[in-house]
Amino acid sequence: MKKSTIVFAMVLTILGCTPKENFQEAYDSISEEGLKTRIKALASDEFLGRMPFTEGETKTINYLKGEFQKLGLKPGNDDSYFQEVPLVELTATVDPQMKIAGGDADIALNYWDDFVALTRRVTDSVRLEDSELVFAGYGTIAPEYGWNDYKELDVKGKTVVVLINDPGFGTEDKSFFKGNEMTYYGRWTYKYEEAARQGAAGIIIIHETAHASYPFEVVQGGWSGANLYLENPDNNESRCVIEGWISENSANRIFANMGMKDYNFYEEARQRTFKSFALNQRLSVGLKNKIKRSKSNNVIAKYEGSEQPNETIIYSAHWDHFGVGKPVNGDSIYNGAVDNGTGVAAIVQVAEAFAKLNVPTKRSVVFMAVTAEEQGLLGSAHYAVNPIYDPAKTVANLNVDAIRPIGRVNDFSIVGYGQSELDDYAQRAVEKQGRYITPDPHPESGGFFRSDHFNFASIGIPALYGKGATDSEANGKQWGEEQYKKYTSENYHKPSDEYSEDFNAEGVKLDAQVLFDIGYTLANESVFPKWKEGSEFKVIREGNN
Repeated sequence: MKKSTIVFAMVLTILGCTPKENFQEAYDSISEEGLKTRIKALASDEFLGRMPFTEGETKTINYLKGEFQKLGLKPGNDDSYFQEVPLVELTATVDPQMKIAGGDADIALNYWDDFVALTRRVTDSVRLEDSELVFAGYGTIAPEYGWNDYKELDVKGKTVVVLINDPGFGTEDKSFFKGNEMTYYGRWTYKYEEAARQGAAGIIIIHETAHASYPFEVVQGGWSGANLYLENPDNNESRCVIEGWISENSANRIFANMGMKDYNFYEEARQRTFKSFALNQRLSVGLKNKIKRSKSNNVIAKYEGSEQPNETIIYSAHWDHFGVGKPVNGDSIYNGAVDNGTGVAAIVQVAEAFAKLNVPTKRSVVFMAVTAEEQGLLGSAHYAVNPIYDPAKTVANLNVDAIRPIGRVNDFSIVGYGQSELDDYAQRAVEKQGRYITPDPHPESGGFFRSDHFNFASIGIPALYGKGATDSEANGKQWGEEQYKKYTSENYHKPSDEYSEDFNAEGVKLDAQVLFDIGYTLANESVFPKWKEGSEFKVIREGNN
């Protein structure tokens, strides 16, 4: 036999031994049963609501480490499955009343029912005494929209009262901010940051359910008890002394107290002719802090690529919730089954699908369950400042948060649709399932700034946050929308967000399969998806490369 023939025969033999890629088998392995098993475990009372710094954290992160180890995934932080996140916990005891002096009569607002308040300052106690109140509209400085609520306004040492959301809320005028789509200027985080930059001593946000996209009960739960913040060298002394919220009814009382009983502050403050003004009243309130410093943990595991292992796709989902808190209808454990037991279960299921591949992907895939999302995206914020994987070589972030278990829905909604080329990857994956893409049906809620993908985007990494929306295959769009509103009003950030055997996880399974499909495609390519023209994150990405 000729030498060339022998070589050819050897090549054929080698080719014949090469395993056929089993993508479809791995894809199909993502199951409703597997998802429900993991959601049930994560949302059980045993995990105590998964609050950082508690026994619930220890149980949660060790459970996730064990799940990744069983799948054969490597530790994602050198030889560890954990990335420590230094945090400080402040538990505030607030004055029972916020006192408003001046106007027609003094007003006393009751803690919890009328207002909530915190401080980020790491100190034993803080107090505002007779702090002048100023109404600063939406509390926004947005040069690109020609907007400045603080123009010619001196708020140093004063307390600003501002509205949640954007001036464009409720409009379809995309040239006026982004119309009904919330920008970062509409987020409460921005309002607090801007007030501090302006030198205000305090800031109070007026709550209204439609503008905030959640009821006042959510604010009460989130701004009470133990709250976590990233460690900061200045102990957050650059922040306002007091940050808080008041109910809409309480705001009406304050305006009425200065002879503005029927003042429509939402409508007035969105006018380009609006000028901020003093409320001629003074606020007094204080609180005492219990301070605890400790470390929480991001949980990170890695599926290593075969050809470009230093290029990564990162899946993220936050593992934390609110722990054990104030009882509601006799239940004090905030289990967080949907938010975000579903998301964590989904990325573990996706990890299992990758582990079933008999031909490894070219790029590496990282699975990151981050901490303290409910406290302000803190785990992902820490990672963004201390990345383990080079952001310039991080191909994409695929984030999963709060998939509602209401069965198959035909629409896959992308929060921040139009930001990056990842939309196109999602389009292909969703169409395989006979589904379709929609932009966020509730852009006014500011979803793009409310989950961990935002922190990946902030360092230039193209990020996708998508999930099934409201077009229920079995019950139609109206029913699906009703389920969204019911969850938001009755279960979101409440002890009633619990696991039930009635969960229909078909939609969760379909979403997880979409995310696996996208990640698999990205992990076998050599290109990097780009931010689209007009995205504020495009320039960051280009600066990293």
